[in-house]
This record gives sequence, structure tokens and C-alpha cells, in this order.
Amino acid sequence: MRWENLTVDPDHRRADAALFGADAVVTTTVDTPEFRGITFHEIRARSIINRVPGASRMPFEWTVNPYRGCSHACVYCFARKTHGYLDLDTGIGFDTQIVVKVNAPELLRRQLASRRWRGEHIAMGTNVDCYQRAEGRYRLMPGILTALRDHANPFSILTKGTLILRDLDLLKQAAEVTEVGVSVSVGFTDPELWRTVEPGTPAPQRRLDVVRVLGEHGIGCGVLMAPVIPFLSDHPAQLRATVRAIAEAGATSATPLALHLRPGAREWFMAWLGEHHPHLVRRYERLYADGAYAPKWYQRRITRQVHELAQEYGIGPARAEMPRRVRPSGPASEPETGRTPGSAPPSMTEPTQLTLL
Repeated sequence: MRWENLTVDPDHRRADAALFGADAVVTTTVDTPEFRGITFHEIRARSIINRVPGASRMPFEWTVNPYRGCSHACVYCFARKTHGYLDLDTGIGFDTQIVVKVNAPELLRRQLASRRWRGEHIAMGTNVDCYQRAEGRYRLMPGILTALRDHANPFSILTKGTLILRDLDLLKQAAEVTEVGVSVSVGFTDPELWRTVEPGTPAPQRRLDVVRVLGEHGIGCGVLMAPVIPFLSDHPAQLRATVRAIAEAGATSATPLALHLRPGAREWFMAWLGEHHPHLVRRYERLYADGAYAPKWYQRRITRQVHELAQEYGIGPARAEMPRRVRPSGPASEPETGRTPGSAPPSMTEPTQLTLL
């Protein structure tokens, strides 16, 4: 498989230059009891700041992703297809074969110091979660956050992980010199649905506890209410319960996103649906007959309902930017390179269809 071409050892010296330079790859597979069933592939990446394709609907241009694959095992995750680029399985393999860019912090620091880098906003957690369980083992984010802080480079984080609280002090320090934004993803609060559709994630209430703690420490946190899953989490009573919980956690905003099913994720999700909710398969085939996205009428209905509930519970209208970024609590200082922090990413014209999850 293609992954073998990314391995460097005494008997194997080939690598795919499009992904990782041959002179920068050292791959080790680790399987440990504390991560039962999960294999880590440690590689040395050639680049860590990724440019988002111009045709993308993302409201940002640059990302950093220290991991590929995700033990959250969300059955709907759009990033599953990216595992196929390495000829790794996009189903259970995506959940259990985690690629770790072990040199991410040092590489990021070097790229931020480059004269070619202009200090633009960097988004993290937009492909796979940078605070998934692997981060507890590899601790890449403290080095990444330190580099961003030292260069006063604006950034945002989207996560389902509670491990972000470990780095609270670094987030506060970064917010003193640049713009920092944090959003937590909580699409629903139904515990039974959570156990089957997001089996590797912390419980929704634990994620909302993260929102609360961040707010108590001056880091305003929005909630990406994603995905809203048709016929499973979109009943008015379910939406109300979720928005109420988000408001009680002190979130600065609530942005709903309807489930979308790209190739790779679609096959895995539909297999899950057939096993757990077979009576919904035909309804999904009709709803998503025209492609990866739910019809506009459905997206607009969900957005309207959530926005009305958010206003009722005092959250205010959701912002189109993702994640919501927070002004530093103190005066911003100049970056070491003398450049000013990048401006906020442009607003989305279709807030119902950010393609992050």
C-alpha cells in the first residue's frame, strides 16, 4: 500500500515527496495497552502550515494539522477520505491508524520565522481533532501554541476534546499578544445517540464543561452545533435542549451545521445507519440524493430554529466566522518579526454550510 512508500528504515528508503520528503521521514508503529486497538505511525513532516484550496468553503486560508486519522471515531467525519490518500482504510482504519507528525512544533516555529510567512490566521482542528487522545501521549499542542504565542500569530482551535484545558495557561498567554479563538463542537446532548455516533469523544456535557471553564478564565468560547443529524437530533425538543445546555455553559455563540456526507464518510455513515436505524436509510437516500449536502430548505430550517432558540436563551445570533475569535484581554504586542497579526477571516455567505465536520 502507499503507506509503505512513506517508510524509511535500513531496508526501505522510499518516500512520497508529495506528502513527506524522503529525507524527513522516520516511521514507527506503536501499539500500547493504554491505547488499545490504536496504532500510531510517527512521521517527520516536511511542512506543517497547509494552504486551504481556493475553492474551499472554509472561512480561513491556512491550517495546521499535527495528526491524520482520529480516535474520536465519529461515524460522519468528512476527513475519512484523507486516509485513502495513504491507502489506509477510511472506516475502522481512520479510527485506529493515527498518523503523528512528531516534528510539528519545531517545524511550525521554523515556518513562522520565515520571511515568506505574513502572519495570517491559522486554524486548527478543522480536519481532525488536535486534542484527540493521541495528544495525551505526544503532547504536540503545547509546542505548537508556544510557537504561535512567541510569534504573536493569530489562531483558532475547534475541538471535541477536554484535553485543551491542559493548555489553558498557554491560551491565556497567547491571547495577551494576538487574537485567539476557541470553539467546541457539540451537535446534540442525547447520551444514547452520542454513544453510538461519536463513541471515542468525551460526553457532550464534558465538552460543555470546557466551554464553561474557558469562559471563567477569560477565553470566550463558541459552540459549533455540528452536526445536526436529520431525524436523529433535529426534533424541536432536541434542538431546544441542546441550545439551552449551550447557553447554560456560557457559550459566546451557537452555530448550527446540518450533517453533510462526502464520499468516504457517506459510505461509513450509511453502513452505521443501516445497522442502528435501518428504517431511516431510504429517507437519507432521498434527502441526500443530490449530493453531500442536505437540501437548502433543510439547512435554512435548522439554522432559523437554532438562531431563534439562541436568542431566546440570550446567546445572541450565531456568527458566520468559524471559530469565533476573542480580542486579547491586554494590549497586543508586536510579533518578533515586526509584522502585525492577520485580520479576521472573511465571513461566510452561507452560515448554514461550513464544511468543518
